[in-house]
Amino acid sequence: MDQPLVSIITPCYNHARFIEAAMRSVLEQDYPRIEYIVVDGGSTDGSAGIIRRYADRLAWWVSEPDRGQTDAINKGFARARGEILAWLNSDDTYQPGAVAEAVAALLERPEAGMVYGDANFINETGRVTGRFPAAQTDYARLRRGYVHIPQQASFFRADLWKQVGPLDPSFFFAMDYDLWVRLARLAPLAYVPRTWANFRLHTQGKTFAADDRCWPEMIRVHRRDGGSWFSIIVAKYFVRRMVGPLWRLRLKSKM
Repeated sequence: MDQPLVSIITPCYNHARFIEAAMRSVLEQDYPRIEYIVVDGGSTDGSAGIIRRYADRLAWWVSEPDRGQTDAINKGFARARGEILAWLNSDDTYQPGAVAEAVAALLERPEAGMVYGDANFINETGRVTGRFPAAQTDYARLRRGYVHIPQQASFFRADLWKQVGPLDPSFFFAMDYDLWVRLARLAPLAYVPRTWANFRLHTQGKTFAADDRCWPEMIRVHRRDGGSWFSIIVAKYFVRRMVGPLWRLRLKSKM
């Protein structure tokens, strides 16, 4: 009981193909103190029935209409009691041992507000197709658009969440980037070169279907925090607009 409680939230909406794999990757972790919460947005494809099969192993779950992924994550964190927080989307998975390693990394780095590891790209069947380009970043680099954080492999401290949360529900795509900027302003973020998660790429996923919404939302964060139009992140945004079709083809090759 002296080990910190880890609260993990999974938002879900019509992901019956993937939700069981995501849930099992949490429930089969070897870390003994996990509070697992699943927030379904009123799925109509059978997702709720799959979640219900694991109800006795969940701290809380619900299936009801919501305002989307960000709202679902906030709803879960509002019930979370853990000292360490994370969310795992319903089409992604953890690697075995990921939670225990993340907790150890935070305990070894009391100055860090968040730790994050590496992530594989996987396709619809779970086959590894590539590697997310994770790397060490910080507040200044984040503000310049050097993100390099796989959201699936990130774990942060609840006391910092209480200072900077909840997620901004006006963001569809970059709510995680916005959170990391706010966390990094208060405490260092630490990259741990260990593979903790799998990032599933598929044609219905936001990363492929709505990638063009990410950078404009990042620019909103930049401008909100006093950033200039004459800056590295804005230049990267315009470059990304030009190479967007090639970027989507590259992602598609990993599906």
